Amino acid sequence: MTSVDSTVLAELIAALPDGALVSDPDLTAGYRQDWAADPNAGTPLAVVRATCTEDIQAVMRWATEYRVPVVPRGAGSGLSGGSSAVDGCVMVSTEKMRQIMIDPVARVAVTQPGLMNAEVKNAAAEHGLWYPPDPSSFEICSIGGNAATNAGGLCCVKYGVTTDYVLALKVVLADGTAVSLGGPLLKDVAGLSLTKLFVGSEGTLGIITELTLRLIPAQPPASTVVASFDSVEEAADAVLAITGNIRPAMLEFMDHASINAVEDSVRMGLNRKARALILAQSDAPGAAGVLEIESIVAACENNGATEVFATDDKAEGDAFTAARRAVFPAVQALGNLLLEDVGVPMRALPRLITGVEAIAADLDVLICTVAHAGDGNTHPLIVFDPSDPDMTERAQIAFGRVMDLAIALGGTITGEHGVGRIKRDWLPAQLGEDVMALNRKIKDALDPLGILNPGAVLVLGD
Repeated sequence: MTSVDSTVLAELIAALPDGALVSDPDLTAGYRQDWAADPNAGTPLAVVRATCTEDIQAVMRWATEYRVPVVPRGAGSGLSGGSSAVDGCVMVSTEKMRQIMIDPVARVAVTQPGLMNAEVKNAAAEHGLWYPPDPSSFEICSIGGNAATNAGGLCCVKYGVTTDYVLALKVVLADGTAVSLGGPLLKDVAGLSLTKLFVGSEGTLGIITELTLRLIPAQPPASTVVASFDSVEEAADAVLAITGNIRPAMLEFMDHASINAVEDSVRMGLNRKARALILAQSDAPGAAGVLEIESIVAACENNGATEVFATDDKAEGDAFTAARRAVFPAVQALGNLLLEDVGVPMRALPRLITGVEAIAADLDVLICTVAHAGDGNTHPLIVFDPSDPDMTERAQIAFGRVMDLAIALGGTITGEHGVGRIKRDWLPAQLGEDVMALNRKIKDALDPLGILNPGAVLVLGD
């Protein structure tokens, strides 16, 4: 990459609206890391706060000419170091790209990437529509970042993940070309599925500047079941029993440490003695919903639940859902976190959960595990004190062992957070040599200079 002097940087400043580029180190420091707090994050040369596609095109044309690395960034809520700065890069922030249009007849939202997930939901709700993907951080994560990582969430067990709702994208490529991919049709198979290629690409192939999202009618009222268990094995078995019969609208898991961290934080009256908790919902209408709730309750009771509570009261259901969403901040209060989002085939879920417990015991580290249990996507949260070198080392070893375990069980190192920079060293073990080579060929074809988010997903020089 080329070092940039003030004259070269002045060319970029001149190509952008007044004030779009900031280079004051006190300001750019706030853009160095995402929520994962990558300790190896570099120092950016500048930050461009884009307002439109043309701003990003100007950055990429300039970056191509001078071979300057560019790192895209949304709200900074990423959990894998996917928007960590590299030394001398230009950070392109989409935080000011906030326009949205709802077409209630076509049931689509056309939005810039800077809106929060919750804001897209709210805009859709004004027309009686719903955007289902709902990461736990839905109030603080951007819709562009959701698409870049193919984010999931609590409702995905029934309603799918981000890619299932992205109909079209506008993307700026590495050379500054802006391309429109896909369209507002539910059925459109013209050409290769390039829209799907960019969803989940973590800003390594292009920068998303507009999204057309599929909306559906508002979610029906949901009924909720909360069940406590004396062992994680019984809870995991209950999950398999539930998913073997129905497709719940939500099916979440919390272990003992997570339950107590949340109870310390929000005082929900959760059973502190429980070794595991299941939170499930059904939004099936009428008699079908009653049958689904009965099926969930029976699956929990038949697999050793010590307490089972069912309610069709929306406020009560929302309170339990809020408690589940509160896990990350509640556990973070216990110390620094290394966050996982490993997933496995459903049949392997009990072995993954008990395997994580064994890793925690073997290395004497605290691992709080929550999960989107209905689709096998777990979040082991490894807690450590960064001022204790021995504990930090054990936590890092645990981080790797959890990913090794997921791969050994036929799973994945990331279900929804992305590979970023934090997990990239484990990617070859999951994908294998041939698929890694194919990833590299696609990257090289679209970004031959390697200037787009270098070091994310693929190790430089692969």
